[in-house]
Amino acid sequence: MSRKLEFTLLFFVVVVCSLNAHAETRYPLTLGKPYIFVVHEGRSIKVERKQDPNYQLEGYYAKTVRECPPFCLQPAHAAPGVETIGEVEMFDFMENDLRDGTGILIDARTPSWYKRGTIPGAVNYPFTLFAKDADPERKDEILRGFGAVPRGEIPWWEKKLEEWGLRNPGDKTDKWDFSNAKVLVLFCNGPECGQSPHAIRGLLAEGYPAHKLKYYRGGMQEWLLWGLTTVKPSQAGVHDASGGK
Repeated sequence: MSRKLEFTLLFFVVVVCSLNAHAETRYPLTLGKPYIFVVHEGRSIKVERKQDPNYQLEGYYAKTVRECPPFCLQPAHAAPGVETIGEVEMFDFMENDLRDGTGILIDARTPSWYKRGTIPGAVNYPFTLFAKDADPERKDEILRGFGAVPRGEIPWWEKKLEEWGLRNPGDKTDKWDFSNAKVLVLFCNGPECGQSPHAIRGLLAEGYPAHKLKYYRGGMQEWLLWGLTTVKPSQAGVHDASGGK
């Protein structure tokens, strides 16, 4: 093979590779971030946008008019002190807190919805688990799984100092120490879904610190609107009221 032909073939390969690379990142997640990888059920999942410029949202999530109640538009903030995040903040959470094990991504919908498809890396804790009348032992088990530690019996003098404001309890309640609890991001079907806000309020009622809770209001509807990757999970990611999976 002549050197001229070798050079021509090499040039052709470089051009094709460049075009392929360009095609892969034509529609990145956001500026400077073409895609990310998330571990879901032990598998590495590439999270990216669909690269088809003709992609359109179809099916259930394309419907924008539903009866209220129960499908009422939710406030921008689920509760005081709880941050509402968008997709870019979600990507950062996935690449940092979720990857490092300091955060949990929670799909707060019922298991039947979760199994239809969810955001990579999400585990299913249905909002009903955090309801006021939910099984208290199951709630305690879940909180321990999130990193909360039972305080046990508090010395009377320490309790008095906290009551008088002479000692800052930080992320502690009479029952729980949330100092090392994980950051939780909760979502459900979208802006007119009240399930994740209910779960958030239930966690706050148990004493979970507001600054360790985040609300992805866009939920599945906006995730799919932007053509982002979803997965169909197995039973392993479902946490039910009995404590089973």
